[in-house]
Amino acid sequence: MKAEIITIGDEILIGQIVDTNSAWIAEQLNLAGVEVFRITSVHDDLNQIEEALKQAEKDVDFVLITGGLGPTKDDITKTALCNFFNTRLIFNEDVFNIIHERFTRRNIDINKLNRDQALVPELCEVIPNKLGTAPGLWFEKNNTIFVSVPGVPFEMRHILTYEILPRLMQTGRTKAIYHKTIHTQGLPESMLAERIDQWETALPADIKLAYLPNPMSVRLRLSAVGDNEELLKQRVEKEAAKLQDLIPDYIFGYDEDTLPEVIGRMLIENGRLLAVAESCTGGYISHLITLVPGSSGFYKGGLTAYSNELKENLLGVDPELITRNGAVSEPVVRQMAEGLKNLMKVDYTISTSGIAGPDGGTDEKPVGTVWIAVAGPYYTAAEKFILGDNRERNIIRSSYTALRLLRQMILKDI
Repeated sequence: MKAEIITIGDEILIGQIVDTNSAWIAEQLNLAGVEVFRITSVHDDLNQIEEALKQAEKDVDFVLITGGLGPTKDDITKTALCNFFNTRLIFNEDVFNIIHERFTRRNIDINKLNRDQALVPELCEVIPNKLGTAPGLWFEKNNTIFVSVPGVPFEMRHILTYEILPRLMQTGRTKAIYHKTIHTQGLPESMLAERIDQWETALPADIKLAYLPNPMSVRLRLSAVGDNEELLKQRVEKEAAKLQDLIPDYIFGYDEDTLPEVIGRMLIENGRLLAVAESCTGGYISHLITLVPGSSGFYKGGLTAYSNELKENLLGVDPELITRNGAVSEPVVRQMAEGLKNLMKVDYTISTSGIAGPDGGTDEKPVGTVWIAVAGPYYTAAEKFILGDNRERNIIRSSYTALRLLRQMILKDI
């Protein structure tokens, strides 16, 4: 089954909001065995909506429309659907009762706009919305299924999860799809592609590989489509295992794993504690770590020692080292990591010092120069990186690179 997602709303096309709905919908449809063929965004315009519906009918088996079902005048999706399906709006008592009950419970008077939300196209099947007032609408035409749902994210997600996807699965038109995501960190996309070229070339024709790079890492997604999900899983997992043998130092997790979560599990399993001393990363490493539920079980705390004064007074960095080498140097980050380790009484520490940009660089130390140190129970390691000239990207990359170095040290220690 091929699908198209159509999002309706001027606010998306003028950049006022980010269309996170489509990304979530596409993921859920794929997991349910529905291949997303296209994602389309259109203005709040009857002609544009109808044209998008006509084109979708030619190309796909399932069309999911989000947005434009609210109570205000710019919500014209129902009118467009009536035009497309050559039907009319009728009053639905069941929908009105849900709206009335919800408003009564909140002690809010119902006005005409609220009442009009109970008007639905006569030819559709109404899908209940337990979290809002606008129902979902299910149509079928020329062997294509059209479903319209509210654009409010939590309402849309509830209807799709508990109403739409179960009905789609019962049609018998969906295939099994199996995805495996391999998370890598430390190799740029081009170098990673070169490293795994022979493995990629030898992949079976029906197993597809996608490179999904971002400033933090490169994800590799293996996908296979067929009739037997268990068989697909076995074949994809076999290929993923081969990749583990090729680049073991750069793979940190799979599927829903995050690097901070993986490190957290390793530290907890081995009864170890972590602390962080950050300069150029400005607390971002601590932010990533504390996003992990239960991080208090392995993370003791951190210092944002941005100034040389704090590096010296709190972390015990020798002022002469800073004078002689500069704050962005190997000796300084080593002393930052070791000083914090003594201060916090922990097993592992990370320290960072760099020139995030956009200015502050020199010929010797250009913008993007970052030194990272990791101190562990047995030794301290420090490494220099040249990351680029974008400040935000440098902060993110430095933070994830630091976590990767920590993970590698933990692996050597256990």
